[in-house]
Amino acid sequence: MRIGFGSDTHRLVPGRLLKLGGIVIDSQTGAEAHSDGDVLIHALIDAMLGAAVLGDIGELFTPGDPEWKDADSRDLLAIVMEKMCIAGFSLIHMDSVIHLEKPSLKPYKNTIQKSLAGLLMMDIDHISIKAKTAEGLGSVGMGESISAEVIVLMEKTEPDAWV
Repeated sequence: MRIGFGSDTHRLVPGRLLKLGGIVIDSQTGAEAHSDGDVLIHALIDAMLGAAVLGDIGELFTPGDPEWKDADSRDLLAIVMEKMCIAGFSLIHMDSVIHLEKPSLKPYKNTIQKSLAGLLMMDIDHISIKAKTAEGLGSVGMGESISAEVIVLMEKTEPDAWV
């Protein structure tokens, strides 16, 4: 078994869609990013890559590379899932926290969970989505940024070469 941790933060700006877990959230602002700025999927990708010791999202999808301009994070996740499969890893469980002052994510949590279950080909009861505000503190609390943290439990399905 392997544990991986990932986090991502983006500035919020007017005129961009706010995407979380592959769905659009009704919001006046969205994440400023080279891709679509889905902090939840970005943190998930980093957690999975970390568990497999395969680097990080910035190494795989270099910021500024025209290939990833406005990329849909669901597509990036599909690429990482294929890498995990080739490396002999399977995702067992995902736990996450999204930090956002407004809008409230309570009405979206189940939809985000269902979206990720479909993308990850997992049962919904292995995907935890939590949403927190910052009580008006810092850049999240002032509505200037959004961040997400994800921890995953993965299983290595093929034995390590040294075992």
